Amino acid sequence: MRKAARRQDRGDGLEPMTMIKTLIRPLCTASMVVLGVIIAGVFVPATVTGEKSPSAPARDAVSITTVFDNYAVGPKLATQWGFAAVVVTPAANILFDTGSDGRMLLSNMAKLNIRPKDIHKVVLSHVHPDHLGGLEEFLKANRDVEVYMPASFPDSVRQSITSAGAQYRDISGALQIDERISTTGEMGTRPIEQSLIIETSEGLVVLTGCAHPGIVNVVRRAKEVVPSRPVALVMGGFHLGSASDNELDRLIQDFRRLGVKKVARSHCSGEHARARLQIEYRENYVAGGVGSVLTFRLKRQGKCSQSKRPAAPARAKSLSPTAGR
Repeated sequence: MRKAARRQDRGDGLEPMTMIKTLIRPLCTASMVVLGVIIAGVFVPATVTGEKSPSAPARDAVSITTVFDNYAVGPKLATQWGFAAVVVTPAANILFDTGSDGRMLLSNMAKLNIRPKDIHKVVLSHVHPDHLGGLEEFLKANRDVEVYMPASFPDSVRQSITSAGAQYRDISGALQIDERISTTGEMGTRPIEQSLIIETSEGLVVLTGCAHPGIVNVVRRAKEVVPSRPVALVMGGFHLGSASDNELDRLIQDFRRLGVKKVARSHCSGEHARARLQIEYRENYVAGGVGSVLTFRLKRQGKCSQSKRPAAPARAKSLSPTAGR
């Protein structure tokens, strides 16, 4: 069994749990390409699930496929409370969160023609079971991954990862985990959470699990980690289920000040917030859900970029259809 990779010190965190399953768990002038259209405010995917892999973008692009959500876009896909998405770039294939049910996660991935063994890294946003619950089943399908998780996670999660034969990495501060992809680092208190930041030619894509620290705070942190870049899209769970009209007014004002161009709500964003964001953002609102696929041109590293971040690892293999196994 491989030893776990402890590359950062763990901070004080939650009480240990016995097992995971007890939780239940530039191109300088390029634009975003969305694999779908908005018809009467509803996102309709351009890719038919189960027929063609939606997760093989062009060599200069990144795709984000939602593979677990309590909202649905693809009619053949199962829904349950939770969230997970697969991010594919030329350098790596990353599973962000694992939903609440591992079997459902793997089933949806299969219907979307995404093979577990083509995933290289897993990023966990926070310890809640609707984001962590599918990890154990996923590691049975692919243990050749490194799991990036907040350092505050309980040791029981580390033990489950290493018992499965996988590796882990504790995350405290902001960190670039791959070319053009960074984590915000730990934010908030209960629970502590991290989000992903993806650099594209249109700007930053901020991908959240639940945004417990506050979705506006997450966007601000993203702009601190990758400064001088607009925010092309904020997507994922916004944790706005109980938000009042005044709170939503302030959120929308803050989004405008921060330059958030598009929003794609999922999971715990709340129906009232969904309706308000749809009214405010109109054609720039995307109704996310399991089966949705978003594709962006990547921000090219070169004369147009002032990035001085470390070079990316070797080019990753693209996700391939399950039929090719």
